This record gives sequence, C-alpha cells and structure tokens, in this order.
Amino acid sequence: MSVLHIGEEIREKVAKYQHKKAIYYKNNVSKNWEGITWNSLGKRVEELSKALINFGIEAKHNIAIFAENMPNWIIADISIMSIRAVTIPIYATNSKNDVEYIINDAEVSLLFVGDQNEYDKTFELLETSKYLKLIVALTPNIVLQPSNQSIYLEDFVTFKPKEHLEVELQKRYFNAASDDLASIIYTSGTTGEPKGVMLDHTNFLESLKAHDYELNVSEKDVSLSFLPLSHIYERSWVFFCLHRGIEVYFNQDPKQIATVLKEVKPTIMCTVPRIFEKIFAAIQDKRKEASPTKMKLASWALGIGNNYYNKHKRFAKKIPLPLKLKYKIADKLVLSKLREVFGGRIKFMPCGGAPLAADMVSFFHSFGLNIKCGYGLTETTATVSLFGDTHFEFNSAGKTIHGSQIKIGDNNEILVKGPGVMKGYYKKPEETAKVFKDGWFCTGDAGIIDEKGNLMITDRIKDLMKTSGGKYIAPQKLETALINDSFIEQIAVIGDQQKYVTALAVPSFENLKKYALEHKITFKDIEDLIANNQIKDMFEKRIEELQKEFSRFEKIKKITLLPKEFSIETGEITATLKLKRKVIQKKYKELIEKMYSD
Repeated sequence: MSVLHIGEEIREKVAKYQHKKAIYYKNNVSKNWEGITWNSLGKRVEELSKALINFGIEAKHNIAIFAENMPNWIIADISIMSIRAVTIPIYATNSKNDVEYIINDAEVSLLFVGDQNEYDKTFELLETSKYLKLIVALTPNIVLQPSNQSIYLEDFVTFKPKEHLEVELQKRYFNAASDDLASIIYTSGTTGEPKGVMLDHTNFLESLKAHDYELNVSEKDVSLSFLPLSHIYERSWVFFCLHRGIEVYFNQDPKQIATVLKEVKPTIMCTVPRIFEKIFAAIQDKRKEASPTKMKLASWALGIGNNYYNKHKRFAKKIPLPLKLKYKIADKLVLSKLREVFGGRIKFMPCGGAPLAADMVSFFHSFGLNIKCGYGLTETTATVSLFGDTHFEFNSAGKTIHGSQIKIGDNNEILVKGPGVMKGYYKKPEETAKVFKDGWFCTGDAGIIDEKGNLMITDRIKDLMKTSGGKYIAPQKLETALINDSFIEQIAVIGDQQKYVTALAVPSFENLKKYALEHKITFKDIEDLIANNQIKDMFEKRIEELQKEFSRFEKIKKITLLPKEFSIETGEITATLKLKRKVIQKKYKELIEKMYSD
C-alpha cells in the first residue's frame, strides 16, 4: 500500500470506483435504502474539508463527532483527517459530563452532533467551555437554539467560492504524512477517568494491510454497520470495507437490527458476543417449545452440520459423499433457516469486544454461520488476533494477525508489538509509560498461547479478584459462562476480599414473566416477582448447574436479583457495555453486604 494518509486512500478509491455505490442509508420518509456513489462521497468530503478550513481549522486541531451511525458520521471523519486535523469520536450514549470532559481535555473547537439529544447535551457547553466555538448539526431535523454558534451542515458547507481554500486544501493534501495524528479515541474508563488513545495514519493503514492479508473479500461483498462508529472496532472495519470497495449499509436504529438484517442480507459484518448470546437463548427457547418430531429433526440436522462444518471443513478435510448428501437434506430442512436470522448470505462475521463461550461458537458454526473470533483493543487499532479460515480452535481468539506480535509476560499478561499499537495516551505521559515495557504494549489482559499459536484470553488482570482465603477469581470467566442462560440478561460477580463469591444478576424480565405464568406464580410487579421464593430457588438451581465445571472456591454461593438493568446512563456500564465494577459495588453496597451478613 503506497498511500500515506486515510484521506489519500479515499481519494484513490473515488477515482477507481466513481459511479459505484459506496454507502447506503435508510430514507426516513420513503423507508427505502438509498445509496451514495463514490463520486458523491468524494465531493461531499471535499466540500466539508474546505468548510472546515474556511472556519479556521488548522492541521493538528481536534474536531469531535458526537453522533449515532450515519453516512455523515464517516463523511465528517474522512473530511477532518483529510485536512490533517484530528477526529475525536464520542459515543452517542455518553453522558453530558463525559462529553464535557472530552471536549475540554482535547480542546475541541468544533463539534458535530447527530440528533436532538446530543445537541441539547452540548449546547450549554458553548457558554461553559473555553474551547468549543461551534456546533454543526449533521441532520436537518435538529431544532437549533437561536445562536450564531450552531449551524446545520448544509449551511456550514455553503459559502461563496474562495480560491485560497482550494490552494490550502491541496497544500494539506501535499503535506500529509503517515505519522500525522489521525484520531484520539477516549476509552470507556472502567477504572478511572477516560484516557485518549492517540492513533496516527500509519496505525489505520497498517490495519488495512493486515486485514487484506487475513480476510477473503471482494467488491461484491455487502457489509452492515450497526456497532458504534465511535468504537475503533466498527470504525476500522468500515475503513476496511471502503478500502476494498465493499458497500456499507448504515443501520441508525439498533432496535431494528433484526428487520434490517433481512432487508440488507449482508455477506460480512462485524459483531459482538451479546448478539449471539441473545439469539442463542431465543433459539434454545424455541427448541423447547417445538414438538418432539421437530426437536428430533433439529437435533439430527445440527449433528450433521457439526460433522460437516466443525469436524471436516474446519480442518480442511475431504467431506465423504454420504455426509455431503445428508448435509444437503439437513441444510434445506433446518440449517439454512437458522442462517436466515442473519439474512442468509453471511460469509463470515468477525466477533470481538468480549469473550464468546466456545460451545456457543461451535453451535453457530454447526449450521454454517462463520464467526471469526478475535482479540484487540483501542490501543492496538482493534484486531491483533483472529480465527483463520481453517484449523481454528473454538476456545481461542485465533492466531496473531499479519504484521503484529504477541507474547505472554509476567502474570500471564498479553503483550503486543506491531504497527497498530498506539502512540500513547493524550496528555498522559506517565500513563503511557506504565503500559509500555521494552517496546511491548501491556494490554492488561491475561492469556496463554497454545502449542499451535492460538491465543486464549483468560481474564482482565485488573478485574482479577482475590478472596479473603487467598484464592484468585476470574470474574469474566464466570460471567461468560452464566450470561448464556436465557433467564440472565446481565450479571456482575462479586468476591474481592470476601470469604466467598456472590453475584448481582439482572434477569430477562420477559422470560421471567413467561416462567411465572407457566408456573402459576402471581406477582404485582417486577420487584414482587424477583422476591418470590420459587423464582429465587429456580435461579439458584440454574446458577449451580451452569457453574458445575468450576472449582468450589470459584462458584457463586449467593445471588441477588435486581429489578432494573445496568445502564450507561446510570454509570454502571461503559459505552461498550463493560461493567464498571467499582460503581456497581458502591451503588449496591447494602445488597452486597447483606449477602455476606448471614
């Protein structure tokens, strides 16, 4: 790859693809999917780039995007980086305090917002922040306050032609360098205030190069973008798709994902474990409700699929003719229908962000849904390990990708070296120094590498708990085993410096109500339901069964059911849905103490 800059990369693709559709969005009026060609994308990027220069944005200035997924998000992102400025993505779910912190820490002068809620959260910052000078609304349906410091995107890019802007834009293009800072991404901050991860254009371009080597894709592929573009995982994936000429559909309403999947029928898309956990639970519930004949057919078909995909194709073994014939029948009757949940055309789905239980990965592969589990962090520009096409292990995060190196350090900590590793934390040299050791980035995650080179993630080192008896507990390992149950929506394991392990669990209220009706359990509300002794007994039995493979000291001894979900708004989980354990322990201190008082 000869390009030095993301902006240059996009301009090359505009020249190459021209009239081919680059990205799609759903028209809110017609409800139809509408495409934007590469030529149009290039024109919009150039217009916005000039508008930013016209406003006074210089090279190295920080510009923030506070919006949900939409075409204008990625257009703004590319425009910012094209003029050698720096993109600061902010999660659409971030609190007002989080946004204020990021704007002031990054000294953001211009902010793009996507909807009314985001605009309302930030408008008063125009008065309170000494840095923020202008808010640009990416959508026309936002009602702006009377102010010369708020403007619609359409108006922002509309001004009389100025010759010096074209000259300055070309100058920025010419001076662009691979070590230009491209983005500062603020981590969720599970253990403290957010840290700004600094990534330059080399980080992004080398990520594209590595994925070129690892993934078999073509210009005919179609991707659905539904994870937040504010996260490095989805953003770097969209860059990869654009880099390869793959059409990208932007889903702006997460609640509509099931419908959108069937409309778009993507061939590739990146995902997170929670999607599969929810679908797995739904499939298991349907199997229980099915007639004995259908149950028997489904079990037979999945057995054939397991033999076909997991025991033969996974190891690149020749498939015997009898198995081929049985598979054709099983696929037509059952397996193809299961794949229809994801649109029916999936080639593969990268999955990261958290561990996905091995038996669940195996289950989805058994009906031909190719989940490519991987591992990476914001600090490594996402992926550093990934399932290959064959010879992957279900209980692993795959093997090290092209160009990166992984080794295991003290306390089984995973160490990474490679062109994707960040430049450091913004304005935090001491924090940066803490995470680098002899040129290796210390991830804070624990793991092992087997004799075949597969990386197994065991836990977050910072999350490891030590009981008062001196035993170490890996909470994520327990939580991953339990979250697959159809009655558990969220769970937080407790046990640090305690005599035994306990947990706070948020039930699946829908399934819990259904269970209550089936067992003639009367209740007034959710609080009444979770306090019912029959419900408590049912949960205790399920928890015991789910953790039977764990050592005695690791097992949860007591569990408390909660009437409300952990949420981003209440600060119990991060924007990437990771538990903020300190917040949870502080908020539910009395409930936790009660579990240890008996």
